[in-house]
Parts: sequence; C-alpha cells; structure tokens
Amino acid sequence: MNAGKSRESAPRKNGAVPVVASGPPRVLLVDDDADMLGMLRRLVSRKCDCLVETAASGDKAWTQLTEWRPDVIITDVKMPGLNGLELLARVRELYPEISVIVMTGYGNVELAVQSLKDGAYDFIEKPFDKERIVHSLERCLERVRLLRKNQQLQEMLAGKTTFSGFHGRSPRMQETFALIKKVADTDVTVLIRGESGTGKELAARALHSLSRRAGRPMVAVNCPALPEQILESELFGYVKGAFTGAVQDKKGLFLEADGSTLLLDEIGDLPLTLQTKLLRVLQEREIMPLGQTRSIPVDVRVVASTNQDLEGKIRQGLFREDLLYRLNVVTVLMPPLSERPEDIPLLAHEFLKKYTAEYGRDALVFAPEAEQMLLQRPWPGNVRELQNVVKRSVLLAAGPVIGPADLGGAPVAMTRNDQAGLPSLHHLPYNVAKQDLLGRFTRDYLGEALRRSNGNVTAAAQASGLGRQAFQRLVRRFGLEGDSFRPGQRLPVE
Repeated sequence: MNAGKSRESAPRKNGAVPVVASGPPRVLLVDDDADMLGMLRRLVSRKCDCLVETAASGDKAWTQLTEWRPDVIITDVKMPGLNGLELLARVRELYPEISVIVMTGYGNVELAVQSLKDGAYDFIEKPFDKERIVHSLERCLERVRLLRKNQQLQEMLAGKTTFSGFHGRSPRMQETFALIKKVADTDVTVLIRGESGTGKELAARALHSLSRRAGRPMVAVNCPALPEQILESELFGYVKGAFTGAVQDKKGLFLEADGSTLLLDEIGDLPLTLQTKLLRVLQEREIMPLGQTRSIPVDVRVVASTNQDLEGKIRQGLFREDLLYRLNVVTVLMPPLSERPEDIPLLAHEFLKKYTAEYGRDALVFAPEAEQMLLQRPWPGNVRELQNVVKRSVLLAAGPVIGPADLGGAPVAMTRNDQAGLPSLHHLPYNVAKQDLLGRFTRDYLGEALRRSNGNVTAAAQASGLGRQAFQRLVRRFGLEGDSFRPGQRLPVE
C-alpha cells in the first residue's frame, strides 16, 4: 500500500468504524479483469479528486479493508471466490458508511434490483459509458463529503476532548477546535498566534490534515533557524549558476509544497527583504527562483505562526503592515495553559499514558499531591513544559507513584489565607499530619467532582482525569456514594 495506513485495524459491527474526516476520499476498484482494472484506475484518477487503490478479487478487497479503508468501492459481480454481491453484503453489515457501486457484464433487471435492495449505491452494466460511471462516483463522493461534515458537527456537539492531536475540554480550546474545523478545508491564509509551547504547529497540522490537501505532506520551515541568504534559496529555490556554489538546480520549499500546505513558523523573524518577496508570492501565487527570469505558478496554502507582537514590530519598522494583512485573513489564537487550567489534569494524564507506554513503566500513577502541584504551577512554557515535566518524571520516578519531588519541586506554598481555613496539624508528627491533610483534600476533591457531575461517577472521573475504576476505588475508600450527589438527594455530612 502506498496511500497510508488503515483508519481502523479490524472490522467492527453496526457501523462502529467512524468516517475519517480528513484527507481526499478513497476509492477501491475491484475486478478480476486486469485490463478493466487498469482502465478504471486511469479514468478515476484523471476525472475525480480522490486516492485510488485496486484489488484483483473480492477476497483481496476484503483483506485490504483492514489496512486501507475506502470511502467508495466499485466492484465487479462475477469474480472467483468472494463475488461482488457477497462483498457488498459484508461491507453493508460491517462498514455501512462505505458506498458501493456494483458493475457487471452479466446484468439483468433482477440482479440490479437485488443489488440495490442489498444496499448498493448504484448498479452499472458493462460495457458502460465512461461518463456514466464518473457521474455515479462523483455523487458517491459528494455523499462522503456530507457524511464527513455531519461527523464533524456531531463531534462538536458531543464536546470531544481530543481533536487532531490536541487534548482539551476547556471552552477556549473548544472554540479553537471549532474555528480550525471551519476554515481547514479552504485555501485562506491563516495566522496562528500564541505563546511559545501552546501548540501552534499542532494547529497548523490540524488545518492541513482536515483539508483537501492532506494527501500530500505538509512542508514546514523555521524562519529564524536559517540565515537570510540560505532561507531565501530554501524558500524559492535557485537555478544552476545563480551564485558561487550553485552547481545544480534546487527546488525550493514553495515548489515542494505545491498542492499542499507550507507552514512558515515564527514568521515574525522573517527578514524585511524576504517579507517583500513573500508578499508577492501571496499576491501573485507564483515564485521566481534565484537566477531565473520567469515566474513559476504555485498552488500552496500558506499558514504562518508567531509568538511575537507583530503590530509592535510594524511600529518599529521591522515587519511590513501589508504582509500582516495578507497573512491575517483568519487568526487562530492558541490560549496559554494559564487560561485553560481545567485541561492540565487531562493533558498530564495523556502524557503519562504516552510515556509510560514508551518507556515500559505502565504501573506509574500520579500521587494526589503531585496532581495538586501540577494545578498550582504557573507553566510559563505552556503545554510543552508540562509535557517535558511529565516525561522526566516517568524516566526518573523511583517507585510506582509519581510524587512532587519527581516533578522537579515541591507544591506551591499556601498563602496565609489558604492556611487560615485549615485546622492546625502542627502538634502531630509530620507523616501523620501529611496523611490527615491529604485525606481531607482527597475527600473534598472527590465530593466536589461528584457535585459538579450531579453524582455521575463516569463524568466525574473524566473531569478529574482519572480512570473510572480508580475514581470508584477512591470514592469507596472515603465512604462517598455517587447517588447522594444526585439532584434532590441529601448531601453526605462532612
């Protein structure tokens, strides 16, 4: 396979496999006639905007479904082994979101009616008019696009906490997810702004993966990482002899990204001379490699990112105002972690899951005081800093529980106002006082989580960043009952 891995690794019943909401639609052609298969592949590849794979039999097509999930299948009926109608029946049972077009040279009214009753999208007799099958496929692909839009809307309504590599349940992140979805499958230039470590490149990759350009890899360049002269040749390319050392033609990143997306990371550091050339590319949609006298048209979707105050740089004469207007067609603001504290436990547990699996330390868990410390830290480095702290703690933790010391420090000290609301524990031995205070905190935390979820243990566990079973164990340990927190019920006595 050369078109990417599977959408789901194994068949599942009742349409449990979701429609993939990114990349060009996928079409699988199935026929035991090699000449017919080759003709169909050329026709579909030329006429329709989609990725195409072929299978020489129904059995091979069924095997391919577990590795490369198509949106549309065009299949012959008469084939050795698994025939087209049997393939249709299996697909309709396990993958109802896939549209199937049936074709045969042995067609009759009964066969056509039967295939349509079995759920085929269309029935085409051989020999067929090429425009007929193209028209049928285009209608199928339109259905795919509608299904994808519907899935995106359902995900938005469901308030999913995971989106194209992001994790977040906070209102700010949900707003960001919604904006990315809205503009992803367009060609407008997008400027992604936010502090260092907030996930600006992730946002760019989400924009790309949800666009029609996702079939080609996104190209990224870090503007401040290269000197001006090298950056110019990297972006626009050059021809042989353009300067000393140019011994052969070089294709620049704009040409590399033709038909795809180009991320200009940290655009605020782009030199003024290159800003002028970039402005021309955005206006004219063409580039001129160094040493060449004619322009080359390019079809590139430009996404730029920055953590700088571009308006301030304009006032200092360091950034072109007209370039900002060209880049700033749509602005995606990535919120700092300080403005989405409710996402910290979710992110911390996602990173814990990732790195415990990566380093073979599956039994590791956060101590409650470590989780509290994560919530109290200011995180100037945002999500990237949190990720690095969790990664380091997984590598260095001595035991099965990650404590504050494993996170690189002690919990933030309480203010006098915080301490005023606590009973004095100074007369107790340190370990006894610590356990007493920790127990009070845990019971109060669990109770508040249950109150917020109206006694729904599953929702409370998710909001707390804990697994349902772990949350239930803590609830039982501290003598709490979810039913006691349901509306109209008497709350437990503190």
